[in-house]
Amino acid sequence: MLRRILHQMKQVVRFGVSLESDLLERFDEEICAQKYTNRSEAIRDLIREKLIKQELEEEKESLGTISLLYDHSQRELVNKLTEIQHEYSRYVLSAQHIHLENSHCLELLAAKGKPKQIRALYHALRSVKGVKHGGITLTATGEDLP
Repeated sequence: MLRRILHQMKQVVRFGVSLESDLLERFDEEICAQKYTNRSEAIRDLIREKLIKQELEEEKESLGTISLLYDHSQRELVNKLTEIQHEYSRYVLSAQHIHLENSHCLELLAAKGKPKQIRALYHALRSVKGVKHGGITLTATGEDLP
C-alpha cells in the first residue's frame, strides 16, 4: 500500500537556470512584490500559465468568468441578458446578481466550454445596450495541469 502511495506522489526535480543578473534582480523584485516565498513557486506559476495559454489556443475545454456592470433600469436589459444566458445555457454553470448603489447591478457568470464558445457568450452579453462594462477571464479546467 505504501509503495503504491509513494509511486503516485509527484516527483520533484531540481534543475539549474542561468540568467543575466539584472534579469534575475527584476524577477526577484517582482516575485517579492507578489508575495511569493521563493523562486520555485513563481517559476511553477509561470510554467502553468504558459501551459494554460497553450490549452486555450488549442480550444480545449475551459472555464471562464464573465462580469457585467449595467444599469438595471434600462428598459428590457435584464430580460435580454436572461434570454442570452438561456440561449447559452449549456455553457453557463452559474450566475450571481449583485445589487449595487442606485440602479447599478453586477452580474457574475461562471462558464464551461471551448474558449470560442465562452467568448461568444461574453460578446453576446457585453453588446447589449445598457451594459456599461464587462470583463472575461479564461482558464484551464485543471485536469491536465501538473
